[in-house]
Amino acid sequence: MNRETAEPEVTELPGPRARDRVAYHSSVAADTTYVYDFVWDVTEPATGPFCTDADGNVLMDFTGQVGAAPLGYNHPDLEARMAAFDLPDPGKIAGQDFYTTAGDPLDPEVPGPAELMDRLTEISDHYGLDTVFLSNSGAEAVENALKICYDAAGGGYAVTFEGAFHGRTLGALSLNRSKAKYRRDYPEIAGVHDAPYCRDAGCDPASCECGFFAGGTSLLRRMLDPETGHVDPDEVAYLILEPVQGEGGYHVPSDAFAGEVAAVCDRHDLRVIADEIQSGMGRTGEWWASDHLPVDPDVICAAKAARVGATIADRDLFPDERGRISSTWGAGDLVASMQGALTIEVIRERNLLDNAAERGAQTMEVLADADVPNVVDRRGRGLMLAVEFDTEARRDDVQAAALRRGLLTLGCGQKSLRLLPPLDVREREIDMGVELLADAAVAVA
Repeated sequence: MNRETAEPEVTELPGPRARDRVAYHSSVAADTTYVYDFVWDVTEPATGPFCTDADGNVLMDFTGQVGAAPLGYNHPDLEARMAAFDLPDPGKIAGQDFYTTAGDPLDPEVPGPAELMDRLTEISDHYGLDTVFLSNSGAEAVENALKICYDAAGGGYAVTFEGAFHGRTLGALSLNRSKAKYRRDYPEIAGVHDAPYCRDAGCDPASCECGFFAGGTSLLRRMLDPETGHVDPDEVAYLILEPVQGEGGYHVPSDAFAGEVAAVCDRHDLRVIADEIQSGMGRTGEWWASDHLPVDPDVICAAKAARVGATIADRDLFPDERGRISSTWGAGDLVASMQGALTIEVIRERNLLDNAAERGAQTMEVLADADVPNVVDRRGRGLMLAVEFDTEARRDDVQAAALRRGLLTLGCGQKSLRLLPPLDVREREIDMGVELLADAAVAVA
């Protein structure tokens, strides 16, 4: 497949082979969140945002495997470096129980867990974060962030935000405020309070409509006021936020909101956990979406693009009691750790932070020029983008119509489609993707 000339080409979707695979899969799998009956064939050609399904249909993937494939399909730099490594058995490693290296420990042939952690601390050094704990997933990265903050504080309250999504383990679920179905009937951590999350990147205290600013101050400041508030700030173990909300609707906070959160955290010396599982690793045009905000995180949670879960903090914040936190399969397997470390290298060498910022700006411009019908908002930062429609039904119909044209997208929030092109997406591919989305919206209208 030639990326320079590749285009979506769909005959029947799902085709007979895809339907058979879906039926077989469904016969043994619990009901979960499969978005549509697209079946990627990993043995068929794929490059950049283009991939092939089980029936030979070529599609343009603007979901990025929900952000877990930051370089798209078969990035040549990543492939070449991984091909040079003759994977040993076992490939699955007890990454928090045993050390590994490839050849000279001081100059290993292939990056492993230690090299991944080293690169993660390099891109987090401006926050003074020098230590990493690896786990299996983003939810586990969040769980361990909670653990180390509760450990440091000796327990206490937590502050989360409306619309938040931090994972599906029980601790992370306690912080979610996006959809009731994620939390219903499950036990929760006690003492979690929430505040509105800004939904207008251009708002200020006078124009705020989300409820965060009211009565000449913010709800967060009132909540934590030592004299009149209902939460003692000295008993808060952490405040957790997504620098750009993901599942809740891809909301980019306003400068006023971010500044107020930073000011309140500074005033009360609150520990801040930044959930960067979707927004981190270059997605917004910076290594971390937090880099766009005045909020300095004490802990960063990474996963998806990092290929494993990672909790990044200052060494002093981590418990020094042996075994207090642990994860047998932390670092996942040798391939996952290597992919994470090499992904950071490719992003650096190919200047993909700049590309994410430039192509993201292009997408917003092309979307505006395309005048996509029934769109009520376009928003995003870098290549973390959302198009909001007037109704949920319309959003769903546009998503289905885009799929028939060969464009893969994902829903988020109540009425929005999210777009996650690869970080090396090209100008031609952005134009093509927006054209397919616009055609789908016109057909639905």
